[in-house]
Amino acid sequence: MPNKRVLVIDDEADIREVIQTCLELMEGWDVLLAGSGEEGLMSAQSKQPDAVLLDVMMPEMDGVATFKQLQANRETRQIPVLLLTAKVQPTDRQRFAALGVVGVITKPFDPLTLTAQIKALLQW
Repeated sequence: MPNKRVLVIDDEADIREVIQTCLELMEGWDVLLAGSGEEGLMSAQSKQPDAVLLDVMMPEMDGVATFKQLQANRETRQIPVLLLTAKVQPTDRQRFAALGVVGVITKPFDPLTLTAQIKALLQW
C-alpha cells in the first residue's frame, strides 16, 4: 500500500515541524506543509493529499474559510479534513461538526498519540 500523503496547513512553523516529524517518523507518511490557507488551497489542488490537517486560527484566511474553499472546489472537496484547534467548547465543536469536517484534534496535542488520533478519525 502506498504511503499516505497528508497536507498540514498551519501558520505556526513549529507546529508544522512537530506534526511533520511525528507523521514521517511514526508512520512513514509523506507530509506536505503550508503556512497559510491560500498556500494550502494551492497545494491541496496540485498535490491531492489523502487528508488535510487544518489549523482553525490563522491570519487572513482562517481554517473555516479555507475549509469552505476546499469544499467549493470539485478537485479538493473529496479530501477529508481534520481541524486543529484550541477551541474545544461544545458550541465550537457543534459548529465544526456542522461544517462537515471529519474530526477535530485539540491543541495542544500529544505528539506520541497524534498519528493514532488521525488514523482513528480517518478510519485508516
